[in-house]
Amino acid sequence: MSRTNFKEKVFAMVRRIPCGKVETYGGIAERIGHPGAARAVGNALHENTDGVRTPCHRVVSGQGRLAPMYVFGGTAEQKRRLIAEGVEVNGIRVDLKKYLWKDPSDE
Repeated sequence: MSRTNFKEKVFAMVRRIPCGKVETYGGIAERIGHPGAARAVGNALHENTDGVRTPCHRVVSGQGRLAPMYVFGGTAEQKRRLIAEGVEVNGIRVDLKKYLWKDPSDE
């Protein structure tokens, strides 16, 4: 798979995450058929140029941590965007039990 195709799959999946929910880098990798490619997902999202169309602020680490180098203004901006959507952020963490996206098509 080409790098461009991988990136487009990542972006398409991120666009499905609803407002007020989050997904992990590893979860995105699994959903697009590349388990174990969490770092590659992060690298792809770092190339995102449209944070409105592709809301990468909704992607967090497997432990619920915000991205230290969030592409649109760092951790503080990612936190601000999540809080604006109703996601509670404790320091730099999101409670995955409460806010992790459960796609109905996963069941």
